[in-house]
Amino acid sequence: MTTTVDAIYEQGKLLLPRPLSLPEKSHVRVTIESDPEREAWLKLSEENLTKTWNNPDDDVFNELLAK
Repeated sequence: MTTTVDAIYEQGKLLLPRPLSLPEKSHVRVTIESDPEREAWLKLSEENLTKTWNNPDDDVFNELLAK
């Protein structure tokens, strides 16, 4: 079974907004997704893609394709 819940990390613990319907002492696997890190990578990716695609050299190829 897979369940996704949001939590808040506070003083070394993950705080859930409500109890989960799991038996006590259940073993679970926690995956941490850090939004600030993801946003930083997305920003870098977007900046580099923009540099790659928006450059004067591409105009030469567009002119060749138009012929």
